[in-house]
Amino acid sequence: MKKAAPARNLRRQSARAAPLRAAKTRRGRRGASEAAPYHHGALRDALLQAAERVLERDGLAGLTLRAVAREAGVSHAAPTHHFGDLTGLVSELAAIGFQQFNAAMAAACSSDVAYPAKGLARAKAYVGYAKAHPGMYGLMFRTERLDYSRPSLHEAAEASFSGLASAIAASRQEQIEKEALTLEQAAAIARAWSLVHGFTMLMLDGRLEDILQRLPDGTDVETLLDTMLKVAMMKPPPAS
Repeated sequence: MKKAAPARNLRRQSARAAPLRAAKTRRGRRGASEAAPYHHGALRDALLQAAERVLERDGLAGLTLRAVAREAGVSHAAPTHHFGDLTGLVSELAAIGFQQFNAAMAAACSSDVAYPAKGLARAKAYVGYAKAHPGMYGLMFRTERLDYSRPSLHEAAEASFSGLASAIAASRQEQIEKEALTLEQAAAIARAWSLVHGFTMLMLDGRLEDILQRLPDGTDVETLLDTMLKVAMMKPPPAS
């Protein structure tokens, strides 16, 4: 009978250890499921998505590698591994911004509507994107923070300029070679860009509120933009 005691003790120890083993198994499974979204190279995309959330929530000043890692729930070394440094990260993020921006304007101009209605739609899509993504829009034009030698950013920014040049070509009813502009073509592009970009920056900085407060009740930014664009597109009266 005395020889059976060790066996009973082993069974008791095993019974006590079983819940611990089960808990460890559950933790292991939970950890595996939490890591699953980052398998197969998805971590890079997850980091960029986290970076966009941080940017829109905390602004460019709050966009750091550590903040992005915390937002994504990964180690602090992960952003460095994928992007090298903060410049690499924000450059890739800006490339995504330009891609979204270009897609928004392309969608606005996808119909068969002729100019000037198509030009108005493009300008409204420009301002609409900035209003919906102010942090991303601001980053896209912070040239000193970006590395335009990165192919993704260079290609996306070039596509944006090509879209603008094409819109101006349609308005002027002529071909525009974006690598060899005439002075008049360059002036037309700069004028259109300055008009819409300037309005956008005033809107994002809250500087249009003073104007809106002086207008009839119910007048909003979109109405002001629409009227401004129509006035800008009107042909000047012939000289007397």
